[in-house]
Amino acid sequence: MDMKLEVVVIPVSDVERAKRFYEKLGFRLDVDISQGDYRAVHFTPPNSRTSILFGKGVTNARPGSIDRLLLAVKDIEAARRELISKGVEVSEVFHDAGGSLGGGFIADQRARAAGPDPQHRSYASYATFGDPDGNVWMLQELTTRLPGREWESTEARSPDAKELAALLYETSQRHGRYEQSHAKHQWWDWYAPYLSARQNGSSPEQAAEVADRHMDQVLQSASR
Repeated sequence: MDMKLEVVVIPVSDVERAKRFYEKLGFRLDVDISQGDYRAVHFTPPNSRTSILFGKGVTNARPGSIDRLLLAVKDIEAARRELISKGVEVSEVFHDAGGSLGGGFIADQRARAAGPDPQHRSYASYATFGDPDGNVWMLQELTTRLPGREWESTEARSPDAKELAALLYETSQRHGRYEQSHAKHQWWDWYAPYLSARQNGSSPEQAAEVADRHMDQVLQSASR
């Protein structure tokens, strides 16, 4: 079962002030709902799959108690300049004086060394900033992910034109056999489940069974 981190709750003391701040950062405003004493404001950082939520009545955590939510960026110097241009106070770029990749997660700031990682390794350069309540955000330069840091994709890859043409031809051949022995129907009602099943890893035989079952349901519905 997939378990995707969807939302992180940020404790704030002034909802409108926080809203203005995250709008200034360029986060996308998704939801702002109010009901009586309850209010929930939902933002998503640019191209992030995980969002943040803050408001009134959404958490009992102390405003400003979040320490280091990480934003991965490909160019930390460019990201820092962009935030500063929007009026955000951002720390100087730093790295771990001991040479590790996890310098941003060492609580003792005396372990930090000024400037980006000397070798410009992925994961090794950081900068921090805070929201108006003091919730801390951290930029991390991430150019190449470490082995094992990505799940194997279970999503179907879109075929290129040549692959799609071959798959359509295969579908037409399979459908032709079905069409010869079954009642009149719309060809696309058979094509759609067959193509979907094949793109998701089913064999031609399995995909044909899926399409046949789907057509049985379609024809039964039509006869009612």
